[in-house]
Amino acid sequence: MLRTAIAPRPDPVSDARPDWSALFGALPVGILLVDADGRIARANAPAEQLLNLSERLMTAQPLAGLLRSPSIEAVARGEDLAIYDAEVITGGMTLRLDLTASHIPDWPGWRVVTLHAAGPRHLPARSETGRVAVGAAAMLAHEIKNPLSGIRGAAQLLGPGELTTLIVAEVDRVAALIDRMQLFTDTRPLPLSAGNIYPVLSHVRRIASAGVAQGIPIEESYDPSLPPALINNDALIQVLLNLLKNASEALVEVKKPSITITTAYRHGTARRMGEDRQVTALPIEIGVVDNGPGPPSEIAGQLFEPFVSGRRDGTGLGLALVDKLVRDMGGLVQCTREHGRTVFRLLLARAPG
Repeated sequence: MLRTAIAPRPDPVSDARPDWSALFGALPVGILLVDADGRIARANAPAEQLLNLSERLMTAQPLAGLLRSPSIEAVARGEDLAIYDAEVITGGMTLRLDLTASHIPDWPGWRVVTLHAAGPRHLPARSETGRVAVGAAAMLAHEIKNPLSGIRGAAQLLGPGELTTLIVAEVDRVAALIDRMQLFTDTRPLPLSAGNIYPVLSHVRRIASAGVAQGIPIEESYDPSLPPALINNDALIQVLLNLLKNASEALVEVKKPSITITTAYRHGTARRMGEDRQVTALPIEIGVVDNGPGPPSEIAGQLFEPFVSGRRDGTGLGLALVDKLVRDMGGLVQCTREHGRTVFRLLLARAPG
């Protein structure tokens, strides 16, 4: 009778143990190893994900140059500390982090810096603004648009002439404005599905280059590894075209205008959605960046509200519509000034699955 040999179980107490490099990489918090010169020597995978930078790019970079905040300046001075909910700027984005820094015994000047997202930021809702816009649009559409056809017809009965032409042109302009406002009255939920954002970006870039942003270089800075997003293709196209048009109009007086479309995977931003106010992460980011002067400071906090515009001839509806469509997709839109550039940032949900 043949007997099957059974291999002995490995002794759990043996010399075959994980080394410190394996443990360093497996820790669930971001860790940076900083040398005596204040430069990054190592970074583990959670730190790469949190900062959206590879270890190769971070290695040998000054810590205070890569991450900017008073907290990091204290670390660069050699202080041991533990700070919670610190605002840190890196790579054009602002993060809120819990961080600690401590010296390594027997290694003078060397420190370990731990980084952890400070928790989801539930960004303020503009739902009240949306309801006001819907109400205003519905009222104006009902009270103004219907009589316009009568005014136009009456003007034409006056016969050809400069005054008639002026009246007809103004009536048509108001009718077009009402048509745009009626977009706010559509409260039906958008059909959403998993989608690859890159064909949409390519399509929008071609349209803008031939139209609203003709003659302005549109550069790309993409993270090619993004997962599918939860989007409505038509709505996303309209949003991006509006943002590119807005960017091109802001560059009219800039000598060397440029627009950049960016993508990234970000951690730490969330939105409460639905009747149960469930928290939904919004990690997929699309940015439209221009080197224009930015919005006037007096309206910077109201850009997405209807009838607010920084241009003398603006209607103040373009960005309000962008805000509505992005929220209909379950996302958020933000505008910031970063390093002398204006950044409109779309934050979208990752498709399930």
